[in-house]
Amino acid sequence: MKRISKSLLLTLNWILLSVGTTILILLTQPIAPVPAQEPPAPTEQTNTPQPENPNDQKLRDALKRSSPSETPPQSTTKAPESAEPPLSPEEIARQQKLIEADKLYLAGQIAEAEKIYREVKTPFTQTSASKERKPAILDPTELSPAGKVYWREAEAGIAKKLQTRTLVPLQLLVEQYPEFVPGHIRYAEVLTQYDRHTEALDILERASSLYPNQPKLTQARVSALAKSKKWMEASLAARQFAILNPNNPQAPEFTQLAEKHLQRYQSYVREEIRGNLISNVITGALGYAVTGSLLGPFSALDSTILLLQGEKSIGESVAKQAKKQLPLVIDDDVLAYVNDIGQKLAKVAGRNEFKYEFFVIPEEELNAFALPGGKIFINAGAIAKTTSEAELAGLVAHELSHVVLSHGFQLVTQGNLISNVTQYLPFGGTIGQLFAMNYSRDMERQADILGTRLIVASGYAADGLRNLMVTLDKQKKYDIPTWLSSHPGGNERVSYLENLISRNSYNRYAYEGVQRHAEIKVKVNKLLKQRKEEEEKKRTTE
Repeated sequence: MKRISKSLLLTLNWILLSVGTTILILLTQPIAPVPAQEPPAPTEQTNTPQPENPNDQKLRDALKRSSPSETPPQSTTKAPESAEPPLSPEEIARQQKLIEADKLYLAGQIAEAEKIYREVKTPFTQTSASKERKPAILDPTELSPAGKVYWREAEAGIAKKLQTRTLVPLQLLVEQYPEFVPGHIRYAEVLTQYDRHTEALDILERASSLYPNQPKLTQARVSALAKSKKWMEASLAARQFAILNPNNPQAPEFTQLAEKHLQRYQSYVREEIRGNLISNVITGALGYAVTGSLLGPFSALDSTILLLQGEKSIGESVAKQAKKQLPLVIDDDVLAYVNDIGQKLAKVAGRNEFKYEFFVIPEEELNAFALPGGKIFINAGAIAKTTSEAELAGLVAHELSHVVLSHGFQLVTQGNLISNVTQYLPFGGTIGQLFAMNYSRDMERQADILGTRLIVASGYAADGLRNLMVTLDKQKKYDIPTWLSSHPGGNERVSYLENLISRNSYNRYAYEGVQRHAEIKVKVNKLLKQRKEEEEKKRTTE
């Protein structure tokens, strides 16, 4: 009896403590978003590095040493799956030419550098014109005769309030003439009138994916999401348009719209917490009385409060857990190199409220992942298996774009509020779950677009990410990289990136950063080899 009384007393104490703590958090939580915070200053100068002008033999040696295949052969043992072929004499000569061009580029001799870049780089393969997306049509008078008939019939149906006569021609119109933007908007409006809200949102989402630079289309989608009380999705859609279309005159308007809907979402979550506070706490207390563990029962409430604080807090919380569970590289040169690249890209990314941090994991696989709020983890294998600073910058820029576009945070907030967060945060699982962020195809494409813009704005060759995909494709016969397996691509991805660069006239013939990358690769390969030897030694002694 004493034991039961003691347990009930302890449970009551937990209830009072939890209620008090939660109310304090709710009262002190600001309604407006946290003021913008400047990114930390890079540890070294963020401009492209100044080469030390070594002689050709030293360059050749560095390039050879940077290849992981130069490790001593194991006579009778099968070569490791991650082994790469050694650089051929032609590839070494190509690297040396790129180093020469990089020197000229850094010295301001752009024309001379570009000439060498053009000699070394092969032209993009010609892609089928049929894959090109048709330009958007905004004026009904520009439609074909058949398209005009569909539009006229739909307008007549709307005037007479006839559902079938309205919806059928609109459906045919958006299917056969997807480039006609007003058709998607009108179709969604009519579907909404007939309480078919989910279908309306699907129409606008597909149309926005086809033409992400059309403000009226994005405005319609944001408005529809808000009417459906999907305020976080509305905020993210508005913010993504502003970031992906910085030169659009309406970009500031969409930024303000994003903040407005974010505040509405935060207010909604506060009301949910207040409404469910007592039941959550009592459930947690009863769970403690039965199981003796508070971690599971209270995780839902903790996660929701953390979600309310925003993606910055989520990222910091998960990153803290990741740093506890993952081994991290501590070599100053390697960290400075990655941080220089990351901070240079973050400077032009447009989300200064985040504190960007870059970590290197001593693993051979080519992999990287980004957490909400600007915490990015890169495997050392990403350095070892890329051929230039521009390629590595492409990888970092792609992951950074997921952060800037709030993709990770969007995954957290989609679906059931509680279950998603408890699965994502350390309360509900292990850090291994972080390695497989299920980004949608549209998210990947958005990250490609913004990532390419970031490397161009930072002074790198525009095809850094494209070349990374080519490098990965070549290495697939030796080992399928983890990053590639979770980021669908292949030839289709390369073709899309080539179209993106050509269509926007981005400069392929800019800084590659071959020499410094080769030097850092030597260090990284030594670190990976040393760690592998230590692990083998540890296994033999166990």
